[in-house]
Amino acid sequence: MARSAEGRDLVTKQPGRILVSGANGHLGIRLIRALAARGPAAPEVRALVRSERAASALRDLPEGCCPEIRIVDYSDPEGVLAAASGCDRIVHLIGILKETRRARYRDAHETASSTLARASETAGVRRIVYLSILGADPEAENACLASKGRAERILLGCQVPVTVLRVPMVLGEGEIAAFALRSKIRAPLAPLVRGGAALEQPIDAEDVCRAIERALTDESGEDAVLELAGPESLPHRELVSRAAKLIGRRPRFLPIPLAAASLFARLAERFSDDPPLTTAMLGVLERDDCIDPSPACARLGLTLTPLDETLKRCCLGQEVTTS
Repeated sequence: MARSAEGRDLVTKQPGRILVSGANGHLGIRLIRALAARGPAAPEVRALVRSERAASALRDLPEGCCPEIRIVDYSDPEGVLAAASGCDRIVHLIGILKETRRARYRDAHETASSTLARASETAGVRRIVYLSILGADPEAENACLASKGRAERILLGCQVPVTVLRVPMVLGEGEIAAFALRSKIRAPLAPLVRGGAALEQPIDAEDVCRAIERALTDESGEDAVLELAGPESLPHRELVSRAAKLIGRRPRFLPIPLAAASLFARLAERFSDDPPLTTAMLGVLERDDCIDPSPACARLGLTLTPLDETLKRCCLGQEVTTS
């Protein structure tokens, strides 16, 4: 048993077969590797992806890591139900930060969650763990945060117990945020919206995987909405400076007014099928993240990785051992 943040005993049990939606993403692959690393105690994993291209990323995994793969469109109720059948738990990782003309928030968040919720009820799934985002709220003005909030509401309204994990920027090898950070610390001149004033509280990708794994063991039968972030909240400018110091650089910054960035995003949305920046994406990136992660850590029995250790792995490719 583990003790929850409220002091109640939280009944836990190792899960049976796990269905992972959006399994081809960096975090999905990281989670699959972590589960496989348990050896003989590893649960069976079934990966749910939308295309053969996505499936190929999983087939390239080393022997012993490659899961059972199902290629299904998330708007296909029968296909999703077939994928969920026989699964004890579901990890729902589908989500997008940037909406394009081909990838819409409604499809990625609400439609996928609705289909998965109905399938989980019929299949007798015992818990869904949903990876959401800090700031998710059905009433949010930001289109991305509102869509993620509606997806949360859909899942929490189903008959299956749900754990929602709201997280900020995820940093880890291969993650998009880590790639963007490395690009900035190596650039001769790093452009920063509002001079990098937005507060960020990045979390280590390994910590996110551990949080998911522990949430999967929850047998309480209760819903849980947990806000989880890294151990430090700091301005984006300071985050870039700390990362740059690791490789012996002192970056020069080019402050970009928010109005200019917003205009660029609006023009990009109007003239590009796949804009590099959108208004909603900019709003999420410029939102301040400053929360107390200790209640979520206490409930999950999680110790957060220090930020400097995360940055060393992301910027120097070093595996850091915590003493």
